Amino acid sequence: MAGHQYDEGHTVAGWTGVGIATAGTAVMGVGVCAVSPALLVGGGAVVAVSALVTWALHLTGWGKPPGVRPRAEWGMRVRDASARRGHPGCVGCLLAGRPAARRAGREAGREAGREAGREAGREAAGRSPLSEAEVSVVGDGTGMEVRGAAMGG
Repeated sequence: MAGHQYDEGHTVAGWTGVGIATAGTAVMGVGVCAVSPALLVGGGAVVAVSALVTWALHLTGWGKPPGVRPRAEWGMRVRDASARRGHPGCVGCLLAGRPAARRAGREAGREAGREAGREAGREAAGRSPLSEAEVSVVGDGTGMEVRGAAMGG
């Protein structure tokens, strides 16, 4: 793992969840081959448990926040100290009611309202959202962002 160039999210929560989910899908596969509704339901239950276990481990600090972490925190045995407060933009922390995630959710709601107001202003002025070129940055969480510009009209 030390040779990886990017923070790929190697965490205890991630690997534990994948392991449990793999076992659940294997049980479901056996259920399909054996035409056994009990094995299908049991495997589905194991997959659901894997999501809950992963979420619980993330909330206790064994997961990672969204986005790229500092290189010193890339190790799998490094516990996330900021998990108790919650991660801004993290759905799991938002569902758990963590303070930082709630604040980020409120701010995102305000920004969505402001954007809707700007778009309504453009429509009232007879301009479409594409008539103004705006720079956009798209990222996939690996730190490799793609810069571009919206099309002008």
